[in-house]
Amino acid sequence: MVSRAEIIRSFDPSGVGLENGNFCGLPFDYDTAGILLLGVPWEVTVSYHAGTAAGPEAVRRASPQLDLYDLDHPDGWQQGIYMPPCPDWIRALNNELRPIAAQVIAATEKGLDLSADRPLSALLQQVNAGGDRVNDWLYQTARQAIAAGKRVGAIGGDHSIPLGLIRALAEQHGEFGVLHIDAHADLRQAYQGFPYSHASIMHQVMALPQVSRLVQVGIRDISHGEVAMIQQSGGRIQIHYDPHLKAQRYAGTPWLDLCRQMIEPLPAQVYISFDVDGLDPKLCPSTGTPVPGGLELEEAFCLIRAVVQSDRQIIGFDVSEVGSGEWDGNVGARIVYKLCNLMGRSRDAASPSLRP
Repeated sequence: MVSRAEIIRSFDPSGVGLENGNFCGLPFDYDTAGILLLGVPWEVTVSYHAGTAAGPEAVRRASPQLDLYDLDHPDGWQQGIYMPPCPDWIRALNNELRPIAAQVIAATEKGLDLSADRPLSALLQQVNAGGDRVNDWLYQTARQAIAAGKRVGAIGGDHSIPLGLIRALAEQHGEFGVLHIDAHADLRQAYQGFPYSHASIMHQVMALPQVSRLVQVGIRDISHGEVAMIQQSGGRIQIHYDPHLKAQRYAGTPWLDLCRQMIEPLPAQVYISFDVDGLDPKLCPSTGTPVPGGLELEEAFCLIRAVVQSDRQIIGFDVSEVGSGEWDGNVGARIVYKLCNLMGRSRDAASPSLRP
């Protein structure tokens, strides 16, 4: 079997991006990869724009356009990055359950009580069972990869997709924090009847005792109930609203200073959950629930870079809500590659290339 070292010696990182089915056209496979990227083409419970189920493929398709030299980690590609094909059964299940979920969503928007309507309740249970199945697949796949010494990132799909990965990481780590970039807090216990909704992922994550701190950045669309949960969390949830961050910028506070303040509560190990609707919508216009405002891409990278500069370790990540558009895939691929490289560099945080 060819080793990773042999592949690195024979591969030209300055060559033309290969259309070989892998992320960035890299020549690695499961055995030779140090980072596994798991695409999850799932958007069953989306409540606004559809299309993010095609996000993983949009990212993969756009990725060979990226040049591999990364300023934060010039040789980051040598970690070995592999994105296996998305499972066909997940796509099929998504397509099967999406119209069923749409019936439930329409009923909630009319104010109907799902528990009082037996047919609707049965449909809800069917959709939730599908969410269980996808979460379990990601959990088992990530768990196996982690046991083999690999680091794992998930690509969505709506923001419900990373729960299985986070659960697998929780088994490996006694304590870690989550840095969450998003326009939404995603703290609803369930949304439109779905506990595995894109609007509920962080409520599910906070049920894991290993998650000691959740730091949310860029939030600008939030419910009263979510605010109450944050206020009652005893500081376990730290929120940084996008309008407040902008007001501080307008008053002259440097962004890097704000980044350092935001990451200060995080423990030594950090998981990054990056919903692309946390960015200005011009960057990913086809995302499922775009909201005016948000971060520039380099502001988000500066924030994540500050995690590494602080000698914290990135243990995994997801990039979610990437739309099906060509530009969305391009931006999404750049986020994924940057996170791979910063995750790798977080094992060597003393590097001068990361110092401001």
